[in-house]
Amino acid sequence: METNFKIKSLNHTEFLGYFELTDLELEKIGAIRMTVDKFPGFPCRVSLEDAQIGEEVILLPYSHHKTTSPYQASGPIFIRKKATTATFETNQIPQMLNHRLLSLRGYDKNGMMKEASVVEGNTLKESIIKTFENEKIEYIHIHNARPGCYNCLVERA
Repeated sequence: METNFKIKSLNHTEFLGYFELTDLELEKIGAIRMTVDKFPGFPCRVSLEDAQIGEEVILLPYSHHKTTSPYQASGPIFIRKKATTATFETNQIPQMLNHRLLSLRGYDKNGMMKEASVVEGNTLKESIIKTFENEKIEYIHIHNARPGCYNCLVERA
């Protein structure tokens, strides 16, 4: 039986006010403002779209796996200036993920990694379904495999 899933982006309300900060204020929190100079290459974790050339983005540290397990994690993410939280239908894959090499990390209810794989984006749907065949997997984190930054969360639907 095929498992349904939903991909979840980061909520834009977490980042309200970041674009009003000065460069010095951003620096104090380990973030920088950038102008996109290639496409694709600046994947927004709120819209789950690649930012367009000339668009303003902020690169900032983000705690994406808030767990008490040894697998708690943070890393750099891009956010676009006027991005709003993306929503996806059941089993829908964001186009941004189709052309990337991706790392899937499957976690149990205690935040312990139980499975990991590297897949081509064009096989992502099948790979998510295969990962969820392991009944211990509660959720999956999708990362870019090169460089290996966090992209989004996948939950059972």
